Amino acid sequence: MVAGSFSDEVSVAISADRLWKVAFTNWKSDLVTKACVGFIDAVDIAGDGGPGTVTTMKLNPAVPDATVFKTRVVAKDDAARVVKTEVLEGGKVSAQLKSETTEMKVEAAGDGACVVKVTVEYERDGGPLAPEDQATLAQGYLGLVKKMEEYLLANPNEFA
Repeated sequence: MVAGSFSDEVSVAISADRLWKVAFTNWKSDLVTKACVGFIDAVDIAGDGGPGTVTTMKLNPAVPDATVFKTRVVAKDDAARVVKTEVLEGGKVSAQLKSETTEMKVEAAGDGACVVKVTVEYERDGGPLAPEDQATLAQGYLGLVKKMEEYLLANPNEFA
């Protein structure tokens, strides 16, 4: 078995506090389905957003290689704006892995901006995950953040 990890990041034109509050703390909001129309059809959340909370996203049939993306919160630190989750069910790349945990960290980057960093740790049989598969996973997480950013910029009074 091989253990590996990789990281990526994206700049976001939303303050760290607002993005954290809306995307990572307000677990019962409908931001994800509003921001990801045509990609995520429904989100079911079992828990209060803290450790043990299970989030199930029903993906649109237009999404290739997956119908459901399901995660469980392992740890969450609101003060540091960090959340760690484990993937319970995912797409084609996640299916290659024995385990997958993801840490998302939101860091302030000036007035009204932040950087979101994602680190994925995994275990799998065989060799390391191919670079293109690493990019697919990282862009899946960061692409969701960018969709939320687009929605929040287009709707500045919503979730304010």
